[in-house]
Amino acid sequence: MTCFADYARYYNLLYKDKDYAGEAQYVHKLIQTYKPNAKTILNLGCGTGNHDFELLKLGYEVTGIDLSSEMLAVASKRLTEKAQCANLDFVQGDIRTIRLNKTFDVVISLFHVMSYQTTNDDLQAAFYTAKTHLDTGGLFLFDCWYGPAVLSEPPVTRVKQLTDDTIEVLRIAEPVMRESNNMVDVNFLVTITDKSTRVSEQIKEKHQMRYLFKTEIDELARTNGMEKQFAYEWMKTCEPTAQSWGAFFGFGR
Repeated sequence: MTCFADYARYYNLLYKDKDYAGEAQYVHKLIQTYKPNAKTILNLGCGTGNHDFELLKLGYEVTGIDLSSEMLAVASKRLTEKAQCANLDFVQGDIRTIRLNKTFDVVISLFHVMSYQTTNDDLQAAFYTAKTHLDTGGLFLFDCWYGPAVLSEPPVTRVKQLTDDTIEVLRIAEPVMRESNNMVDVNFLVTITDKSTRVSEQIKEKHQMRYLFKTEIDELARTNGMEKQFAYEWMKTCEPTAQSWGAFFGFGR
């Protein structure tokens, strides 16, 4: 997922309003329900580590995996600035192929990382990575773009503006539906302006996202020896609907 190469520099600013603490609490509560003695978590696609730091606060030992060296540089810098982070580690790797030769109580993949797995082979490989790193009785949790909602409420162009002490960021996201492939191409134009000099630069990126359906997710789990525990609307504990763009799934090994 090299699409985050330039984006990583501004990622935390762009998502500073995202409730990482609340999302970690949501994941924690589900872990406590379905795997109450869990201590160790592997995060596939950790980005800049925001969820990992929150899960660390909740008492877990966390290992974060990400392909982007730029994203991990941000996460690692934050790690070196904090004390008593022996229970948090970041490793660069492809979630489709990485093998750590150890297992975890829980494997998670958040913020639509599974929807970045755009081919059947990508999805199968990511599921197999999760299975390989799960203890017997372990739990695999992930969210994704939910197909019925994407089709019933197609994405629209969105504009986001943010600022900090030194820069202003304007992001325009223009989606292109590709229904024959269950895909959406999200074309980003990001303009960054230095507040002191008023000099601007632009970044153009395309993020290809796959929306998923219960039947294909269930089949992926079945072929990897996993059993469904739940299918919820993201941040809720009810079934996803045609209005639930985000869905959250839990599978046990």
